[in-house]
Amino acid sequence: MRSPGSAAELERRRLIAVQRVLDGYPIEEVADVLGVHRRTVSRWVAAFRALGIAGLSVGASPGRPRKLTSTQEKIVLRWLSDDPTEHGFQTSLWTADRLRQLIERELDVTFNPRYLSSWLRDRGFTPQKPQRVPRKRDPEEIQRWLATDWPRIKKKLGGSKPALP
Repeated sequence: MRSPGSAAELERRRLIAVQRVLDGYPIEEVADVLGVHRRTVSRWVAAFRALGIAGLSVGASPGRPRKLTSTQEKIVLRWLSDDPTEHGFQTSLWTADRLRQLIERELDVTFNPRYLSSWLRDRGFTPQKPQRVPRKRDPEEIQRWLATDWPRIKKKLGGSKPALP
């Protein structure tokens, strides 16, 4: 599996590793500093010796290409800070399906709502449930209870100690 980072960053790390080894640093020390296995550093050095700098280039990463560019991703994530009603939806609740509709309408890119849910979760967004508040909730009555009844109940709970026989 490839390390995270852009191709330029990975190539820079490989070049640093090879340069350090050629400067006389032990492979184990270079591997520890870069957080890779010593065999990886040995492969990089061997590729450099065989092909030069071209041997350190990053190959194409496997898998399907991304549907959104990084700029488009930033735009989509910025939409989540807006109220959905600003984008033509009836209520102020974002759902994966609503976001899918907006992406399709504005960016002409199609997503499956299930995939979009995991995509959002990977970026730190989690499903939120609205907080339920009782219809007959009276904040003044709650404050009165906290001021008068709660100290009396708390005092009874904390003051009682079991008697020894």
